[in-house]
Amino acid sequence: MKLTWTSKALSDLARLHEFLALVNKPAAARTVQKLTAASARLTANPRIGEKLEEFEPREVRRIIVGHYEIRYEIRYEIRESSIVMLRLWHTREDR
Repeated sequence: MKLTWTSKALSDLARLHEFLALVNKPAAARTVQKLTAASARLTANPRIGEKLEEFEPREVRRIIVGHYEIRYEIRYEIRESSIVMLRLWHTREDR
C-alpha cells in the first residue's frame, strides 16, 4: 500500500512545526517525527482509524496521535491501493 500526502496535509505539518518551534525546536521536531511515523504505520494497518461516516462513500478515517488528529483516506485502485493523508491539526484547534 502506497502512502501519499496532500498539499494541505503537508502545509498543516509545516504549520504545526513552525508554531511549536517558536517555543521548543527539539519538541517540534519530535512531534513532526511522531506524526509522520504514525502515518507510515497506517500502510500495515490502514483500517485502524475511526471511520468518519459523514464522508461516505469515500473511506475517510482519523487517528489521534498525542494531542493531534490525523485524517486520511483509503483509496482502492485496480493496480495499487493507497493511503492519502488529508489533514492534521492539534485537537484544541477549532476545526
